[in-house]
Amino acid sequence: MQVLIENFAYLNIEMVIMWLIGGLLIFLAIKKNMEPTLLLPIGFGAILANLPMSGAVTQIHNGLEEIGVLDVLFNAGIANELFPLLLFIGIGAMIDFGPLLTNPKLMLFGAAAQFGIFFTLGMATLFGFELKDAASIAIIGAADGPTSIFVANFLGSNYLGAIIVAAYSYMALVPIVQPPVIRLCTTKKERLIRMPYKEKSVSRLTRILFPIVITVVVGLVAPRSVALIGFLMFGNLIRECGVLDSLSGTAQNVLANLVTLFLGITIAARMQAADFLNPMTLLILGLGLVAFVFDTIGGVLFAKVLNLFLKNKINPMIGAAGISAFPMSARVVHKMGREEDPQNFLLMHSIGVNVSGQIASVIAGGLILSFFG
Repeated sequence: MQVLIENFAYLNIEMVIMWLIGGLLIFLAIKKNMEPTLLLPIGFGAILANLPMSGAVTQIHNGLEEIGVLDVLFNAGIANELFPLLLFIGIGAMIDFGPLLTNPKLMLFGAAAQFGIFFTLGMATLFGFELKDAASIAIIGAADGPTSIFVANFLGSNYLGAIIVAAYSYMALVPIVQPPVIRLCTTKKERLIRMPYKEKSVSRLTRILFPIVITVVVGLVAPRSVALIGFLMFGNLIRECGVLDSLSGTAQNVLANLVTLFLGITIAARMQAADFLNPMTLLILGLGLVAFVFDTIGGVLFAKVLNLFLKNKINPMIGAAGISAFPMSARVVHKMGREEDPQNFLLMHSIGVNVSGQIASVIAGGLILSFFG
């Protein structure tokens, strides 16, 4: 009874607010099916971390420090970048670079769709954030959770929890945020542009060499991104080599899902009410949205500019898939194309742009680390 009374003495309204935030994330995961493997553990972890005198996070009790399991997991898996890198192996094993290899110019769209990152970097500094925090916030625009974690943690950002939650939340909100932005930037005529897709075979040798060559080239351009691009491409090499099919399947399913679950619940170690509930968190969420929106705009506008010089026009909607939210953004673009014209199939084009965005976001993260690390 005494323990219960003591626990209630430590309870405050901020903790209750964090329970509600955790409950909202769980609701979105289960009811709306928004990134359930991420939002559900993040939401439940937020509740765990904000119970009075929670044993899940480090507490000072009777003058002694009691280490919480979430902090143990954080130090073992996020502080040293282990979880994000392991997750990149799984992501790499999922990606088929075939559509990109058949049309390499799609790589340009991935680069254009990183515009929001550097735009938001400038905005964040104007709002008074230190450069390390501004750079970490800006990378939210990549819509790439592992890269956001890697960069924010490497730079030692003071807002790691808010940045991670924003990055993964906007990944989940791709189907809600992107369509109105795309419609705002395009005309009906542009959205009706058809892009026939001719199936071209890509040799096994090309598929094997691609992840190796990309790792070397990106490593020379942005050395700080070697770990990120290397683990991503290693996962893809496992997929394409043809002699490790069982490991490829394990990486795509067991490894990716398990690491994602641990990553989600571990993030809660940085979601305690005292650190999370402040005006800066709301500002970070707002700036993350700005980065996400302007990445989408950058990709679409780049396609529109290219159309000024091309005989065979590009449907500018595919430029929006240049963000790194794979494969959600590609599916959103394809769905929008089908809504405008049921006979318009943009999936393979948007997939090609989407996987190029995965590479471009890693390069952008590496450049951020090179400039500010």
